[in-house]
Amino acid sequence: MPERQLDRAAVVAATQEAAALAFASWREGAAADTHVWDKGKNNPVSDIDMAVDAFLTTKLRAILPEAAWLSEESADDPSRLNARLLWLVDPIDGTTLTSLGRGNALSVIAVSERGSMFNPGPCVYMDKIAVGPEAAHAVDLDWTPTKNLQEVARATKKLVSELTVMILERDRHNDLIAEVRSTGARIRLISDGDIFAAIAAASPEVGVDILFGIGGTPEGVVAAAALKAMGGEIIGRLHARDDAERKAAEDAGYDLNKVLTTDDLISGEDIFFAATGVTDGELLRGVRYDAYGARSHSLVMRSRSGTIRYIDTHHRHDRLAAYSSTDSK
Repeated sequence: MPERQLDRAAVVAATQEAAALAFASWREGAAADTHVWDKGKNNPVSDIDMAVDAFLTTKLRAILPEAAWLSEESADDPSRLNARLLWLVDPIDGTTLTSLGRGNALSVIAVSERGSMFNPGPCVYMDKIAVGPEAAHAVDLDWTPTKNLQEVARATKKLVSELTVMILERDRHNDLIAEVRSTGARIRLISDGDIFAAIAAASPEVGVDILFGIGGTPEGVVAAAALKAMGGEIIGRLHARDDAERKAAEDAGYDLNKVLTTDDLISGEDIFFAATGVTDGELLRGVRYDAYGARSHSLVMRSRSGTIRYIDTHHRHDRLAAYSSTDSK
C-alpha cells in the first residue's frame, strides 16, 4: 500500500459497523417499512443502502482522506481517476435480501492503487464466470456452459454430476439453467448477491464450484479484489441491456466482445478486501445481538500476502449507540 499506511483494523471495523447499521435498520423497520425503489432496469436500492453508504463515506474518508470514492449508491466523481488510491464500496451486496431478512447479504469494501480498478462506464452488467484456484485456468466465456463444466470437472478431479453451479434466478438465465441441468450438474439458484456468489465459487467453505450468468459489473470488480487474494478467477464480458447502452459503451471506446480477466478487472498488486455479514449466510454469519451488545463475522483478505482471515467480533452495547439508534438490548 502506498505512502500512508492503511489502517486495516479501522477498515474492518467500518464494515462491521456498516453491517450492524444495515441489520439494525432491518430489525427496526422490517420489510413493511423499508423503502425499496428501482434505480432503473430492475436494479433495486433501499433507504438502508443510502444510510450505510453515507456512514461508510464518513468513516472511510476519515481513514484515508486522500483516497477517491466509488460506491454502488453514490454519484460518480470523475476526480477519482486522478486519485492515488480508490475506495470501492458496495454498502449492501443483497439489498433485496436485507429488506426481506434473507441470508447472504454483505457489507463490502475494497481498496487498491490508482487506476487499478476497471471502470465499467455505462455497462452496469456483464456476463461472468467465477471459479476457485483449482479451476482458475479451466474456464472460457467463448465455450458453452457444458464445455466449461467438463473442464472444471477435469481440473477439480470431479464428475460433472458432482459439481455445484450457482446462478442468479432471472428469466434471462432460463436457457443457461436448462443447459446446466442437462449436464447432470447440481444447481444453486440465488435471488441476489453477486459478490457473495463469486466468492462462494472460490471458497471451500460454501461447496460451490462455479458461478455462471449475467450480473453487476461493479460487483464483478469488487469480487475480483477478493478472488485475487483467494487465487480464484473471475472473467467477464460487458453486457449491454439495450441498443442505447450498447451505443453509449461503443462511443466511449468499450469493446463489448473483449473478455475481461481478473487482472483486467483489478490490476493492483496490493489490494485489501473486507466484508462483514449483514444477514446469516453460508460464507459469513450475520449480525447478532445479545445482552453484551452485538456480534459480527467478517472476512478480510490481502492480495499481496494471500492471507485470508475470518474475524469474529463482539461489540459493546454502549458503543453501538455511536452508529445505530436501535435498541439492541
